[in-house]
Amino acid sequence: MATKKIAKHVTAREVERIQTGVRLEKRLLKVLKGLAEYLDLSLGDLLEGIALHALENKPPFKPTTLEKAAQLRRVYGLDLVATDSHRLRDKHGAASRRSIRTVVNDDRG
Repeated sequence: MATKKIAKHVTAREVERIQTGVRLEKRLLKVLKGLAEYLDLSLGDLLEGIALHALENKPPFKPTTLEKAAQLRRVYGLDLVATDSHRLRDKHGAASRRSIRTVVNDDRG
């Protein structure tokens, strides 16, 4: 991929981005948007940074950012924790990914 120099020791990487329709828990999204605003980033840039850090098992935030995240969690009532991530279900009974896949496969033939 092409690169472009943006600072003395930092080289920008050119990437291709796509629009996606990701569903997130409502309060979590509010906290993430608040963090993005605090860090002067777009929501997409924040999510990319979190994901890239996670894939390298590196913490994505400095202590001051974690303090801001804790404040935003309190403001928006976000009481979910990491261990909840595999036990969430949609409040309004939206179809799960598995049931959607079944419907798509059934429609094929």
